[in-house]
Amino acid sequence: MKRVLFLCTHNSARSQMAEGLLRHSAGDRFEVASAGTEETRVHPLAVKVMAEIGIDISHHTSKTLDRFLDERWDYVITVCDRANESCPIFPRQAERLHWSFDDPSAATGSENERLNVFRRVRDEMRQRIDTFATQKAQG
Repeated sequence: MKRVLFLCTHNSARSQMAEGLLRHSAGDRFEVASAGTEETRVHPLAVKVMAEIGIDISHHTSKTLDRFLDERWDYVITVCDRANESCPIFPRQAERLHWSFDDPSAATGSENERLNVFRRVRDEMRQRIDTFATQKAQG
């Protein structure tokens, strides 16, 4: 089974949503985890927009990258530019990919306006993850 680690700065929104999306769509083909360069909390709006599409990430916790450094990963995917810049070299060979997504946590406005940003980022990620899962399952 291929192993995928999603990385973002805080492991609160983008990497958590990516983990939930890949696990939901292709969990039988991939072992999936997420981490951040800093530990915070899972953003409540990320939990909410994922629940809207039937994916429960309410049990996820924010984790730091250091606990995963000595593990074998087939793919390490950064989902924010800051994490990509600070991502260390993994001791074991992993294919590094960088997918830049807007930070929904930085959205301002009413809760509905912020939810719409989370939804847009979720949907962009879903499309990218579905393509990734299909390609890697064939390769």
